[in-house]
Amino acid sequence: MKVILIGATGILGKIIFKELKKYNDIDVITVSRNGATDIHADISSADQIKAMYAKVGSFDSVINVAGHCWVGPFDEMTEENWYSGIKTKMMGQINLVMIGKELINDNGSFTLTSGFLSDDPIKGTINYSVVNGGIENFVFAANIELKRGIRVNAISPGVVLENYDGMMNTPIAGQYPVSHERVVHAYYKSAFGYLSGQVFRVWEPSTQYIRK
Repeated sequence: MKVILIGATGILGKIIFKELKKYNDIDVITVSRNGATDIHADISSADQIKAMYAKVGSFDSVINVAGHCWVGPFDEMTEENWYSGIKTKMMGQINLVMIGKELINDNGSFTLTSGFLSDDPIKGTINYSVVNGGIENFVFAANIELKRGIRVNAISPGVVLENYDGMMNTPIAGQYPVSHERVVHAYYKSAFGYLSGQVFRVWEPSTQYIRK
């Protein structure tokens, strides 16, 4: 089974890559913008996404953990700042599915990444909150359009740290970091399980907040 892992050099990407490499039946193709990966591609560019798929050839699953948004005070935000997250994290991920849906093998899967800020926002991250919500609604709607048994899901992880010092004021007040094990299990379930059109929210129950 060939899996394309995009954003492989980031914290999430490194965790997922390390775990997937344990399975002999999974061939992981790593992708980043400019890191030490098999392929270089920027998902904000549709042309680069097309070139990436052409280099990979036949594939069974896409796991994306790439994409960023603008961070700063809402009072200082401009229209161009909005487009930062819309172009990279939202449209980049949508294009992975739009372009890849005709290329992926039957019964393949797309796993996108949103984040807890769509449900539990903090100051300075409104771009993330809105974009994450857009990704989740895209997954919900795209699920009923996809054919050939193709699945699509999103993972909404809580705060993921390489190291945690146990302090409640870091990195975000009261947000308990999610363990690496819980995060990677969610990505594995999305990529190789059975559900589609879902958002897997990976947060610690003690600080979980979901809008009613």
